[in-house]
Amino acid sequence: MRTHKGFTLVELVVTMLIAAILAAVAIPAYSNYVRKAHRTDAKSTLLDLASLEERYFSTNNTYSSTWSDLGYGTVTGAITSPAGYYTIAVPTIVAAVAPTATTAGTPASFSFTATATGNQTADTNCNSFTVSSGGARTAMNSSSVDTTSSCW
Repeated sequence: MRTHKGFTLVELVVTMLIAAILAAVAIPAYSNYVRKAHRTDAKSTLLDLASLEERYFSTNNTYSSTWSDLGYGTVTGAITSPAGYYTIAVPTIVAAVAPTATTAGTPASFSFTATATGNQTADTNCNSFTVSSGGARTAMNSSSVDTTSSCW
């Protein structure tokens, strides 16, 4: 009697079931890992912009409110991070207020905010990043709750 070599239908179904379970676990974990890796696009862009702003301040004694002063040409509105996962809004600039007899005055300051765009918006835990002239780094989730400790 000849024996046939091969797989039975039950063996094939069990194999497909195991592969489906592995895929159900691996694909979301991988997607989450990729979103976390893309956060560096926002962080590095914001720190680079802060560095450019400080360099501008050191030569002009004021912060710039235009992208062209920081080397971005004639851009109006927001810019996109190099990898395209975040949009950086026009910098918020606060002019210095000189002290008076009754007030201490305030120094000039800036802040930049990067907000997730496209597929990166699925990263609801770290949806936006902000860096300011005082060196403060903050992050917010999609509900505007502070998530700085887990994102930076």
